[in-house]
Amino acid sequence: MIPFRVQLRPGIAISEQVVYAATRAIVAGQLRAGDPFPSVRTLSRELKINPNTAHKVITQLLNDGLLESQPGVGTVVADLPRSTATQRTDLLGQQIEELVVEAKRLSIPLEDVTDAIDRHWNRLTSRRNQGEPK
Repeated sequence: MIPFRVQLRPGIAISEQVVYAATRAIVAGQLRAGDPFPSVRTLSRELKINPNTAHKVITQLLNDGLLESQPGVGTVVADLPRSTATQRTDLLGQQIEELVVEAKRLSIPLEDVTDAIDRHWNRLTSRRNQGEPK
């Protein structure tokens, strides 16, 4: 069983969508440090994706430091290292720039963008605190 939801959409690489869904589950607290992560075979079978794509997903999450491989145990969610606020914010640089560019293209005022971010932030935070699986 896959411990997170993936809704595959056309036009975006499948591996990117699965990585995003897994990352979101980790950030939202749905998956916690030490929790087992599905194997390549399980991801491939349950998501009906190519095993090479499933391997790419796990490799990306390992490289991102979100997963770790433990001998005799398998792949588990990593205990995320502590970092400074600046280091964490710098990781979002590309995504923030893309969001700003898209918001400007659509003529969305900064206040509306920050309101939307607040709504998403609060929704994810409330799910983590309630232990909801979504």
